[in-house]
Amino acid sequence: MDINILAIESSCDETSASVIHNGKVLNNIIATQTVHENYGGVVPELASRAHQQNIIPIIDQALNHANIAKTSLNAVAFTQGPGLLGALLVGASFAKSFAMAMDIPLIGVNHMQAHILAHFIDDPRPDFPFLCLTVSGGHTQIVLVKDYLEMEILGETLDDAVGEAFDKSAKLLGLPYPGGPLIDNYAQTGNPDAFAFPETSTPGFNYSFSGIKTAILYFLRDRVKDNPDFIRENLNDICASVQRKLIDMLMNKLRKAAKKHRINHVAISGGVSANSELRNRLDEEGIKQGWTTYIPDFEYCTDNAGMIAIAAHYKYLAKDFTSLHAIPQPRMKF
Repeated sequence: MDINILAIESSCDETSASVIHNGKVLNNIIATQTVHENYGGVVPELASRAHQQNIIPIIDQALNHANIAKTSLNAVAFTQGPGLLGALLVGASFAKSFAMAMDIPLIGVNHMQAHILAHFIDDPRPDFPFLCLTVSGGHTQIVLVKDYLEMEILGETLDDAVGEAFDKSAKLLGLPYPGGPLIDNYAQTGNPDAFAFPETSTPGFNYSFSGIKTAILYFLRDRVKDNPDFIRENLNDICASVQRKLIDMLMNKLRKAAKKHRINHVAISGGVSANSELRNRLDEEGIKQGWTTYIPDFEYCTDNAGMIAIAAHYKYLAKDFTSLHAIPQPRMKF
């Protein structure tokens, strides 16, 4: 029997829809919200309104592109959490209404698990068990992935996520939102050893990025006090040094986790996995440690419905359906 699932992603500022057929993602339609650029970050209320405007056209486009009628769908999936409550509500409300109208199962998907399962959209697919460093604007986690639907968080950030540290550093440098990709861009021609920043000590495989953000703030404040043009004159070197330190912090814990758990299949996922330095460092570390490494296509790094679709496929096979009374969970755990 064919399995066709419509998937919806609306956890933050991307409205996305995807159709998956027998485990193959047919499309991944995304509407990006540019309104937040004017405010230096995502404004939750504006995100919710944009989702309301975008969701029907995006879903219509996904179904038409896949050439699959809504009557041929076996289930509808949505991001149940974590994310912004108002944004999640838009996707959840549509999905529940659609499921009721078409009398098909509803599948709620954990956004962070979906980031990990994005590795199963295309080849090469990881072997179980594997470690996944999941890094985004809201989360930083090292996850032991035992099976498609069995995962264990080995460590996570105790305060801020690494993606937030990238964006906050960019804001301190006067760069527009989203600043993380801009830091990556400027760092290409900078000296990563130009400036040193401290690393916060944390227990186990956990992370902390609030301290380095404060250190960068004070560093820039003191240097600009002595030279008002310091940032402009040293932008590339500052970006390279900040990026090097943040990625050092990520890789140090990942290396220790792989060694302790004797895992040699290692992956990255989430928005920050699009960072060129992190991708290069994972490859380099893989060669050094004898790991088989997995890096997602750029299309599946940031928030997208393709990853929700592949997660929903495995949940459908397991008959792991969601009640029509389910509510969004902004702080959803594994």
